[in-house]
Amino acid sequence: MPRPDAHSIRLLNGAAYASMFVFGIVMAVLGAILPLLGLHLQFATADIGKLFLVMNAAMLASSLVLGLAMDRFGMKPPLAIGPLLVAAALCVMMRANAFVALLPAVVLLGIGGAALNGAANTLVADLHDDPRRKGAALNLLGVFFGFGALFLPFVIGALVARYSASQILIATSVLCAAVGIFSSLRSFPAPKQRHAFPLADVPRFLRSPLVLAFACLLFFESGVEFTLGGFISTYLLHDIGLSSIAIASWILAAYWASIMIARGVLSRIALRMEPYRVLLLSACGAGLGALVSAVAPGPAVATLGIVICGCSLAGVYPTSLGIAGDRFRSHSGTVFGILFAIALAGGMVLPFIAGQIGAAAGLRWIFGMIAAAFAAIAALSRIARRVESHNNVSQEIA
Repeated sequence: MPRPDAHSIRLLNGAAYASMFVFGIVMAVLGAILPLLGLHLQFATADIGKLFLVMNAAMLASSLVLGLAMDRFGMKPPLAIGPLLVAAALCVMMRANAFVALLPAVVLLGIGGAALNGAANTLVADLHDDPRRKGAALNLLGVFFGFGALFLPFVIGALVARYSASQILIATSVLCAAVGIFSSLRSFPAPKQRHAFPLADVPRFLRSPLVLAFACLLFFESGVEFTLGGFISTYLLHDIGLSSIAIASWILAAYWASIMIARGVLSRIALRMEPYRVLLLSACGAGLGALVSAVAPGPAVATLGIVICGCSLAGVYPTSLGIAGDRFRSHSGTVFGILFAIALAGGMVLPFIAGQIGAAAGLRWIFGMIAAAFAAIAALSRIARRVESHNNVSQEIA
């Protein structure tokens, strides 16, 4: 891919940052808005898991196709169309008068979110050559994800007494549409596989032990990130005994803020620290935070555990993509599409399981499941490092 000039790189980074901001909104919207929608819509705890199941099924169905399409057609279409789909989803959500009416909204959220996540991460990875700089740049991109995820809980916590859920969703949808218009006006690098749709390459990447190790790792990471974002407010209100929706929204905002701040710090540390070490330390810290939240006697300790979990898990996703993006440079869209598809299977399955666990045994047990998932992430990071060392995976598949 010909390297753009410095001015173009700044504009492309701006498009990626803005798109990741919108993806942060996608990730946080259900956890932030469901307590408000629950005031006039009837749904049970298990139904929350169903919404994540449908949203992530839409993401899963979109991600692999989008990865292939990016290698063939470039990254402008998903970055221009994705925010518009999210804006449309928020409008549908605003008009929902029954639980079933939320399902079309979460389908649109899933498709738009898959486009934004895949294209923004692939674009930033492609703009950097050195693997550590890729990791650092992807962590910085994650800061803007944190801004987006923090945005809606923060706005609800600050403005819920003055504005309705519908008014908040309208304003957010206008913001998302503006991001799509901005990206549509930018010039993007030419596609990497301009003369072929690289579907035939997928099986050989699926046979790569390194791709499979990272796919499984991101299965668990994405699953727990969706689960935490979706269940924190409900856990605080139902099992911890917090009585204020506004305070629960502030604590959810603190979770997303912890991810954002940690990724900002990691964007500097990652330049000096071995990537696999970042993965191991992140997984161990996040598992500890989940256990603290599970046994918390009250809101203060639960909040501490939630913040520890957010700070720690922040490095897992961008660091993994940084390693994969360096090893598979000329097919980064296709490989990222595989990784995102399997990661989103985790985002689909784990929140659904969490909803069933919460309904059957209480929401505290969800945090036990999350701790076990981070233990699996720690083990998979060691496996990936061993695969790379033993098989001398220093270059992408020819």
